[in-house]
Amino acid sequence: MSSRPALLLVAVLLLAGAATSARGFYLPGVAPADFRRKDPLAVKVSQLSSIRTQLPYSYYSLPFCRPDAIVDSAENLGELLRGDRIENSPYVFEMREPRMCQIVCKTAFTQEGANDVQEKIDDDYRINMILDNLPLVVPIKRMDKDVPTVYQHGVHVGVKGQYSGSKEEKHFIHNHLTFLVKYHRDDKTDLARIVAFEVKPFSVKHEYDGDWKGNVTRLKTCDPHSRRLVLDSDSPQEVEANKEIIFSYDVNFEESEIKWASRWDTYLLMTDDQIHWFSIVNSLMIVLFLSGMVAMIMLRTLYRDITKYNQLDSQEDAQEETGWKLVHGDVFRPPVRAELLCVYAGTGVQFFGMLLVTLLFAILGLLSPSNRGGLMTAMLLSWVFMGLLAGYSSARLYKVFKGSEWKKVTVKTATLFPGTVFAIFFVLNALIWGERSSGAVPFTTMSALVLLWFGISVPLVFVGSYQGFKRRATEDPVRTNKIPRPIPQQLWYMHPAVTVLVGGVLPFGAVFIELFFILTSIWLHQFYYIFGFLFLVFLILILTCAEIAVVLYYFQLCGEDYHWWWRSYLTAGSSALYLFLYAGFYFFTKLDITKPVSGVLYFGYMLIASYAFFVLTGTIGFYACFWFTRLIYSSVKID
Repeated sequence: MSSRPALLLVAVLLLAGAATSARGFYLPGVAPADFRRKDPLAVKVSQLSSIRTQLPYSYYSLPFCRPDAIVDSAENLGELLRGDRIENSPYVFEMREPRMCQIVCKTAFTQEGANDVQEKIDDDYRINMILDNLPLVVPIKRMDKDVPTVYQHGVHVGVKGQYSGSKEEKHFIHNHLTFLVKYHRDDKTDLARIVAFEVKPFSVKHEYDGDWKGNVTRLKTCDPHSRRLVLDSDSPQEVEANKEIIFSYDVNFEESEIKWASRWDTYLLMTDDQIHWFSIVNSLMIVLFLSGMVAMIMLRTLYRDITKYNQLDSQEDAQEETGWKLVHGDVFRPPVRAELLCVYAGTGVQFFGMLLVTLLFAILGLLSPSNRGGLMTAMLLSWVFMGLLAGYSSARLYKVFKGSEWKKVTVKTATLFPGTVFAIFFVLNALIWGERSSGAVPFTTMSALVLLWFGISVPLVFVGSYQGFKRRATEDPVRTNKIPRPIPQQLWYMHPAVTVLVGGVLPFGAVFIELFFILTSIWLHQFYYIFGFLFLVFLILILTCAEIAVVLYYFQLCGEDYHWWWRSYLTAGSSALYLFLYAGFYFFTKLDITKPVSGVLYFGYMLIASYAFFVLTGTIGFYACFWFTRLIYSSVKID
């Protein structure tokens, strides 16, 4: 059958993923909300977030205005793991009905409450709100008119600075919010859809005449008739204990040409696609050039070696074997800790399958940014169901090593990697809980994770392992000698430590640029939705891991060193070391984290990411060498 349809399908997927990486689109089953004039619009509040502490807090952990009853929105598993807490708020609008100087409430902070607000201002915390599933943004105009407007996620709780010539810095709270709701109207039905939710924050010390009459009190500092608004206020609201603070807001509506299907463009176009294209093309050209050179050298060298070895076998005069053919009787000898290698190989296959499935769903547009936590939920479910592949691949490899205790290997495959990750995650979650952050995963969610692990993943690993072990073992192309052959002294540059460290450079270099954007999206709270680029980087990573592992492995065989099993895994897997080192460089150069707990959280989560990257890249390099070994030794005549 022709391979053109398959190639065409791959090309379409890549183009679709790159095209939708920075473009909003309509998702089947996600119907847009149509609003008529005066329909109620309820604003929801999400977490208080800060890029300086990485510790989210609930909106109502601060003494803000509260509705009559606080109602939590239903959240999926991914949202709970991310620390999202979505609740209702006292901000309620009417569609296409502007309101000026609306009073939310009047309150006075206690000393503890004032200290909490001041601390949140010092730590640069932002308030996150949601309207019709759109997050709140603050437009920041550049001085250069040609540069498009930049949007900041969330609005700061307040600011810290000097006032009225005082040298002492004080804390001022943003107690007046001017909302702007943009909508796209259908001329035929007069129905409207919300396409943008923006805000401008102000700090104003409100004054009013007469007695306090609740929401109908007329504010002297905010007159809706004269529009002498807080924009011109010279008296900001200081955060002090036992001093009354009046919270207020405006809301304006503006018709927009932006269609509902493209309303996420504001959030997804915050990064320049040209940088990604440049990095992709640059990495791709380098990798293709190296691949061509390596392929040419390897094919010519291997062809010459195989031809020479076969000619020697056909000659009447026996000649001594040299090079990689000399170790044919030891190259398939089981390695030390063969069980552990099988476990890591099976886990790597599971991780590879999880990433492949998740990326395919993402570039097809099935993981919308409006579905908060959808990406993490998809990854968890994919990991759980890929346990079938983990058990199968580990059992098949274990049978190659002539092992018999397949149940022991299966238990380790099902528990070693996820158990290590869960233990680190549990300790980090305890630290978050100690800080009283809303980012701490609840006990019920932890129980759900354990249930997914032992209720679905572990049984699937056993099913896959049983199916893999009962199949006939793959026969080696050559026989293994009973007595191992001594390994000659190696040159310094073929020392295992040198080759392993050198081998991780190229795979890390292939993902270096995209890694920067991924870290920025995670730790600087930006949206990442360029899965088309990420899928291309993933393909390049597979190619480079396989390529560098095979090349260094071939040089190792030529040096008559047949201890290749673990070295092939570590050669490509050492790229995880460079990833962790780069994470440390990113921490000290790009982030402004001051709290020790936040630093521990950062390096703890990056340790988990590096561990997973090690398992993934190591498995790719190992199986590339495994295939390469069987290929070359089945191509020569060996008595």
